[in-house]
Amino acid sequence: MDQATNMETQLAEQTLQDPALAQSGSNVLRRHIKENPKKAVLARHRLWQDSIPHEYPMTYTPYKIGVYIRYFNQTRHENYLEKHIQQYMDDIALCPQWTLVDFYVDKGMTAPHMEYSKEWCRLLEDCFTGKVDLIVTQKVSNVSSDWKEMSFMARMLAAQKHPVGIYFISEDIFTLASYYQPDLRDMGLLPEGWQTLPADELDEPMLSTLPKPAVLEQAEQLSLDEETDAME
Repeated sequence: MDQATNMETQLAEQTLQDPALAQSGSNVLRRHIKENPKKAVLARHRLWQDSIPHEYPMTYTPYKIGVYIRYFNQTRHENYLEKHIQQYMDDIALCPQWTLVDFYVDKGMTAPHMEYSKEWCRLLEDCFTGKVDLIVTQKVSNVSSDWKEMSFMARMLAAQKHPVGIYFISEDIFTLASYYQPDLRDMGLLPEGWQTLPADELDEPMLSTLPKPAVLEQAEQLSLDEETDAME
């Protein structure tokens, strides 16, 4: 058997071994190249990001900044966290109107729900007490594994008397941007089809919702009941 015939026989045998590949319409010339589906997803995501408007915290606006980091070292540098912190410090130092309050670092590769992240909870306390009015973090998934939870918290912070914003660097999203303001009271926070409960005559109103005379009358009645119980 000559060499050409031998080669044809080998090719035929390979085709028989994988008939599905031959009939699938796949690009057989690239069958040895391992495609990364994440690259295609990221490419589509970047196109989407480019299509939406973007605002970011202005350097001339005074901000009290809390930097949130989710730390999981996947590099060969043992002091990667220190390098990461230094980078933030260098960036913030370029903005004289910005004040760095603190770094809040939770460890772990993926974020759980917010209540399980101690440093994130500490950061929220500082936001609600007025110590921080701008959170800077790398990406949404650093904060929570549930984007709806993240959206709800962003709206809660933005609705404060002194609004608190979050800037996600990777997504280039600023929650105090003008185009997010109409969404702060979006009904999307509630399940689809949600309605207020109808008035029920069996519902007993709380004292704080009663007219003032009724509150006083009910308080006096409670005091008399307590005195009667004590005498018995």
